Amino acid sequence: MRAKTANERIIFGLKVKQLRQQRGFSFDQLSKQTGISLSYLNEIEKGKKFPKVDKVDNLAAALGTTTKELTDADLGRELAPVAQLLQSNFLNELPLELFGIELSKVAEIIAAAPVRVGAFISTLLEISRSYALREENFYFAALRSYLELNANYFPELERAVEAFAEQHDLPTIRPLPPRLLGELLEDRYGYEIVPGGLDESPALAGLRSVYLPATGRLLLNGNLTNVQRGFQFGKELAFSYLKLKERSNTSSLLRGRVFEEVLNHSKATYFSVALHLPLQAFTRELRQFFRAPQWDPAAFLALMHRFNATPEMFFHRMTNVIPQFFGLPELFFLRFAHDTRSDNYVIDKELHLSRRHHPHENGLFEHYCRRWVSINLLRSLNDEPGQELRIDAQRSKYYGTDDEYLCITLARSDYPRPGKNVSVTLGLLITDELHKQVAFLDDPAIPRVVVNTTCERCPIMDCSVRAAPPVVVDNRERYRAMREALRALE
Repeated sequence: MRAKTANERIIFGLKVKQLRQQRGFSFDQLSKQTGISLSYLNEIEKGKKFPKVDKVDNLAAALGTTTKELTDADLGRELAPVAQLLQSNFLNELPLELFGIELSKVAEIIAAAPVRVGAFISTLLEISRSYALREENFYFAALRSYLELNANYFPELERAVEAFAEQHDLPTIRPLPPRLLGELLEDRYGYEIVPGGLDESPALAGLRSVYLPATGRLLLNGNLTNVQRGFQFGKELAFSYLKLKERSNTSSLLRGRVFEEVLNHSKATYFSVALHLPLQAFTRELRQFFRAPQWDPAAFLALMHRFNATPEMFFHRMTNVIPQFFGLPELFFLRFAHDTRSDNYVIDKELHLSRRHHPHENGLFEHYCRRWVSINLLRSLNDEPGQELRIDAQRSKYYGTDDEYLCITLARSDYPRPGKNVSVTLGLLITDELHKQVAFLDDPAIPRVVVNTTCERCPIMDCSVRAAPPVVVDNRERYRAMREALRALE
């Protein structure tokens, strides 16, 4: 008999459990009638085991059914939502194992209240279709949750970076020359690096690199800076050294085929960032920066250049070390993208540690608060052509809450894409511990601004930078007035 799939084991277990409960049998009674041990029966009902033919026959006889009916995929009307969910492959596409969740346990929860849970899941799927969500949206959401559960710090990857540096005798002083990493790729891992290899394909101008596994060629965008080349080389070294087979061959994920690809892309990014910004040296330098009595954007920029890091690399590394080594777990990271030909600002990357913080992506095409330093710097880049990089800090107090954040933002023109700018922001919740760790927190040079989420949801009426009317607030007010009028009629 062929090995049974996880879905087949789960369906069989659910049918056994359903029939046992319908006949009022305890585990002990069914065990005595079938000669199957209590522990093995428990494993069967949980979808972990599928018995041999003779035991299936015994179960069918004891449960008052036939072997054929017990082993087919029909779960009956009551458990139909479970069958549909398993057959849709929806659960199999989710990386449940990363969160310590067994597929059979999910099916067991659904089976306990199939109509209600089935309706809930159907609603989620309908919502996802309404908002044009694809599989990769679930993959990226699962990845963010995984990073957040681990405080975006992975000791095994830190150890792998240290072992790699020692194995290849890399210099301890940073920055690492991109040329050195390129030579490692070619000499140790069989790559052929092609500078400007994408320049003949205008459609690929937005990519930094493309890897061709059949030939081992790494095609680079000719507009990359040395820093960007070094980062791409670090990622390729990670794929090879960590033996990450499932991968995207483009520098950024265009569309995740499977979750393993999305996860491996994250691991390679982490590896490259840690390679360029070593843990101990970076933590020491960042601690020294935080001890300065005044906010100094030039010093912040100098620290980034000290490691020859891109803004994304630098901010990524801060999210790794600040929760772990500074005792500041409550933070967020946002990256905004801006097409300079429009007034639209899009959050294309975000991370929230410890909880979901106020500034976060809104998928309803609303206008993000223009008071945010993240957007202010992007607007200044647009208003002052020729500037390639701006940096600033802000204490952002969220309207109607007690939450206030120290936000450090860097905005830059988005090489290699013309007409595109991006900003990256690190937000640290202001607490007693932040006051201890960041000496310049109360520097009067850092502006204090009351902010909100989106213009559509903001009741601040005297806002000079509002980009859209407060339609959500107005609708809520009309609904409140309607309810009060209805109560007056009672």
